[in-house]
Amino acid sequence: MKVKESVIDFEKSIGPWLGRTMKMVDYHLLEAFHTAGLDLTKEQMVVLKKLYEQDGLNQNELALLTYRDKSSLARLLSKMEKKEYVIRKQDGEDKRVNNIFLTDIGRATFDETRPVIQKVIDRMEHAISEHDKNKIISILKKVQTNLS
Repeated sequence: MKVKESVIDFEKSIGPWLGRTMKMVDYHLLEAFHTAGLDLTKEQMVVLKKLYEQDGLNQNELALLTYRDKSSLARLLSKMEKKEYVIRKQDGEDKRVNNIFLTDIGRATFDETRPVIQKVIDRMEHAISEHDKNKIISILKKVQTNLS
């Protein structure tokens, strides 16, 4: 007996649309950073933002907050240390733990990203009503909950 294969129309699912949109956002952010003379990736900007909000996080906390595994975060932090954006300091109580701090250069760089990011957000949200924006956010939160 022959089994009938079901046809999956992936293009009608939200997965590829989310992926393409995120790639486009990443590209436009990188392009905007480059145009503004900022030597920064989106991933580095996310780390700067988290530390700007809460300086001195340890690497494990930072990995969780940025949705990165520990080894990829360690590589990212090494690059950021070379650019003098961050500094790692051993914890006073537990020598196995590194706390991550923004440097003055890192803080200034993050400050420079803010108007650049706002321009990308303005372009991305152009002609989208507040109602539609809130609906999109609500739907994306449901997707995240479904995948949690």
